[in-house]
Amino acid sequence: MSVRVQREDFDVGAEVKALTAGRTDIGAVATFTGIVRSQNDGPPLLAMTLEHYPGMTESELERVEAEAGRRWPLQASLIVHRVGTLEPGDNIVLVVTASAHRQAAFAAAEFLMDYLKTRAPFWKKEKTPSGARWVDARVGDGPGAGAHGEVALAQPGAEAVRGLERRAVAPAVVGHIPAEVAGAEAGAEERGAQARDRAMRLRSHGRTSVASWMESTARR
Repeated sequence: MSVRVQREDFDVGAEVKALTAGRTDIGAVATFTGIVRSQNDGPPLLAMTLEHYPGMTESELERVEAEAGRRWPLQASLIVHRVGTLEPGDNIVLVVTASAHRQAAFAAAEFLMDYLKTRAPFWKKEKTPSGARWVDARVGDGPGAGAHGEVALAQPGAEAVRGLERRAVAPAVVGHIPAEVAGAEAGAEERGAQARDRAMRLRSHGRTSVASWMESTARR
């Protein structure tokens, strides 16, 4: 079982070869590769930027990968997710699952991708000819899913956020908050209502991932 978050590109064939090298108990390998697409229902995408919480994001991916291993008889698995600035045609994410039988490999790969689509703590900014914008949380690959349907954030209930704040968790993870969040908040008054809204949205997303991380850590 392995998880990597990186800026560098990956080679699907090389990753599968490394994962299965020397293994004679593997009868099926399922792979999924997410790629940046340029066209959607809005203006064409020129580039996208993915941000994450170093350390926390890897921990969350390891948790869900371990859950896949408990649900299905996997011999090996791998998640590679890129961050930074990507352009149309670039690889974004790779999921590899290996098992003795194809059913388990397919089911586990689908489970992992569903998680990456809906709850993985990544943030996306899209650049188009009309400018750049942070993309709100979305689920799935439908007409409104954006150029990269694999990135979405689940929103917590208000009580969950208040409980997190009461436990004074936020100061402990402030070092993980992307610079974009801090910058948006620091200059919000000068930049007016639009910047304040953006800062609040980014902060809300940050609390969502922190809450998810703390809850999963408490269960381990």
